[in-house]
Amino acid sequence: MAAITIRNISDEVVDRIKHLAEQKGISMEQEVRDLLQIRYGQRVEVLARLRQRTEKLPIEQENRVLAWKEEGRPKW
Repeated sequence: MAAITIRNISDEVVDRIKHLAEQKGISMEQEVRDLLQIRYGQRVEVLARLRQRTEKLPIEQENRVLAWKEEGRPKW
């Protein structure tokens, strides 16, 4: 696994991370790992699920798509 060093983080941000870590009973380092995983780890998983779903969708002809665009949304 890789390691990173982050410089020039404001004291306010560090204090927030420390506070959250203390509340959870984990280290500051673990809190940052968790935040990064939430932000970047799940994105890859979500995109993969979206790709799988879109592969199952029927392919519409271009003229039908253009007609839908022309019609616009129905007015309720």
